[in-house]
Amino acid sequence: MHFPLDLLKGKHDNHCMDRKKNPHAMALGRLGGKARAKSLSDIELAKIASLGGKARAAKLTVAERKRIAMLAVTARELKRKGKS
Repeated sequence: MHFPLDLLKGKHDNHCMDRKKNPHAMALGRLGGKARAKSLSDIELAKIASLGGKARAAKLTVAERKRIAMLAVTARELKRKGKS
């Protein structure tokens, strides 16, 4: 079975990926997010932030998660000792 070389390399003809985003629309989107955040309770914000953090952490390798955890421990120790 023969496949086009572009399909094997993962390059698809996708016109949406070539377009630049409208900076004005992006600015409005950020304003909407801030307005939504103001209307949420602290518990709801914490839940959303936790989901976002878990999603980002799932993309990391084990070694990268370990490196970040070690940096956090080091920073916490320095803060505890008053050397921030």
